[in-house]
Amino acid sequence: MPRTDLRADLRADCARCFGLCCVVPAFAASADFAVDKPAGQPCGNLQSDFRCGIHSRLRATGFAGCTVYDCFGAGQKVSQDTYAGQDWRSDPGRAESMFGVFPVMRDLHELLHYLAEALALQPDGTLHEELARASDRIEALTRGGPEDLVGLDVDAQRQQVNPLLVQTSERVRAGSAGRSTPRQYRGADLIGAQLRAADLRAANLRGAYLIGADLRGADLRGADLTGADLRGADLRGADLTGSIFLVQAQLAAARGDARTRLSAPLVTPTAWAEKPS
Repeated sequence: MPRTDLRADLRADCARCFGLCCVVPAFAASADFAVDKPAGQPCGNLQSDFRCGIHSRLRATGFAGCTVYDCFGAGQKVSQDTYAGQDWRSDPGRAESMFGVFPVMRDLHELLHYLAEALALQPDGTLHEELARASDRIEALTRGGPEDLVGLDVDAQRQQVNPLLVQTSERVRAGSAGRSTPRQYRGADLIGAQLRAADLRAANLRGAYLIGADLRGADLRGADLTGADLRGADLRGADLTGSIFLVQAQLAAARGDARTRLSAPLVTPTAWAEKPS
């Protein structure tokens, strides 16, 4: 399939996974999780068929943190490809290896997701070729065996990919800014910031802390939102069409409504309809 369609394969398919996101990560009792759970221990809500027993009422039962997690398809990749459909319950000796592989695969799949979007944004030219080579290299790594994956230096891979993503962002934003100099907020502390109706077209918000920020009616068209922390951010009526490297999990952590404008393949989180407007 065309490279730009790769993102379709980087979506979680829980029916083909052995509940790895319900076992591998640790979480602490908080507003996001109702209980403490150490890493490598199955959540009490994980059923024998590897399905979540409270999936349809996660927020109502105190597990909102689960609704904003995205493995980018790493769960089914590890379960069905790396371990050929052999689960950790049927062979407890396999568990430690599988639990070590999953977070590595998740990070690789996240990189592939960003690369797929970058390839779509840069459909031709030298940068496209560099992005394609990087995507092929990362994809090849995902086909490695458990020993290869556990020992992989993911940070080193990320350091090679990030400059290409930054170049893609700069080129796209320069061509769609609608202003002479796009605003620079990379890594900025904007927690609780009052940005209602702000003109943030083509702004660089990579890694920005926008927790609880008021972005109602803000113009975020073409903004780079790579890794921006949008927990509790108010996006009601905001325009995020054409935003760069924004992922569904970021939206799920924010607050929005039917007036919030998004570009495919992003969709309005179902939880937004449950919140008062």
